[in-house]
Amino acid sequence: MKSPPRIRVIGSINLDIVARVHALPRPGETVSGGVLAHYPGGKGANQALAARKLGAEVSMFGCVGKDGASEQALALLKSNQVDLQGVTILSDVATGVALIAVDAKGENQIVVAPGANARVSASTLPDLSGDFDATLCQLELPIETIAYLADTVTGLLCINLAPAQALPQRILDRADILVVNETEAAFYGDQLNGSKALIIQTLGAAGAVALQGGKEIARSASPAVVPVDTTGAGDTFVGAFMVAFLSEGSVAKALTYACAAGAAATLTAGAQTSMPSRDQVEALLGGAA
Repeated sequence: MKSPPRIRVIGSINLDIVARVHALPRPGETVSGGVLAHYPGGKGANQALAARKLGAEVSMFGCVGKDGASEQALALLKSNQVDLQGVTILSDVATGVALIAVDAKGENQIVVAPGANARVSASTLPDLSGDFDATLCQLELPIETIAYLADTVTGLLCINLAPAQALPQRILDRADILVVNETEAAFYGDQLNGSKALIIQTLGAAGAVALQGGKEIARSASPAVVPVDTTGAGDTFVGAFMVAFLSEGSVAKALTYACAAGAAATLTAGAQTSMPSRDQVEALLGGAA
């Protein structure tokens, strides 16, 4: 039996404070009647948990504060046996927090206070020479840290270019896989078009497409679902794609699997609480066949 892929995730760890409302507020508007809940979150932690629940051996690297929020933020990673030896606890800064409003249609608005995530650096990260099949990171860390990872990490490197922000070209050139949504793809434009990396672009409910050298090499539709909450769906897609790609070696199969996983993640409220199991993803794939 083939051993499960070993994935190192270097990224943000947050506590998500979520208010469910009938409609998202416009600028300057107050919307009342919300229902509040706390969930573990952060793009790094989300993607780590998604990959773990879908069968990978996952190690999480990042920073949290020495506070009550860190316990909530790490709870699901701990209970799902994600290796947390790479998580540094800092006593002089708060754990990262995301303030999320979700409307009746499942759309969301998010404001992030990075806290300890802004302190992830070469000085707070442990040794990066471990034996992993791939390293996965996102852009909720300082850009200097992303550049350090690009210069230091060996082997397969996947960067989820979210949230979109200006990056030195050398970071994009180092990555083997770049994952973007439509907004992020438009933001990077020619920087992506000139990259030799495998570009995975998500298309929301329309699925996802894979591009290499400016040419489409695979495309997948997304199973039709009625979303409850889209928070964390993109992170689930990224984690699922990495697990399937490392396990199967097929971009097309990985796209199909990741689209199903992302769709399954919209069926439950919260980010990490919505992460599907392998059985749930396979059931959705079977229903879409």
